[in-house]
Amino acid sequence: MASTEQATPKPPKAYQEFVQRFPKLGQAWDVIAEAGNEGPLDPKTRRLIKLAVAVGAMREGAVRASVRKALAVGIPMVELEQIVALAAGTIGLPAAVAVFTWMHEAAE
Repeated sequence: MASTEQATPKPPKAYQEFVQRFPKLGQAWDVIAEAGNEGPLDPKTRRLIKLAVAVGAMREGAVRASVRKALAVGIPMVELEQIVALAAGTIGLPAAVAVFTWMHEAAE
């Protein structure tokens, strides 16, 4: 599996336009991301945790982005799907099905 720092896909057009319009917010976002990457967790674990947080928060855009990034670095879909299965008891079955759908749409 490749490093998450190397193989991340290009951000969506809307994100690029937003940070072009508000560059200081884009820079602040980058600093937050860098700070979160400091510590003992390896890149794969960090990527899976970020997806799990997005799932728990029901943040569709973050789920889709996390799936694209995870797949780009070689994390198999079956591992991503297990996150939804683990979250189902907490977020509920209808929410889990919605997240499962977002994940598969993002993978297409």
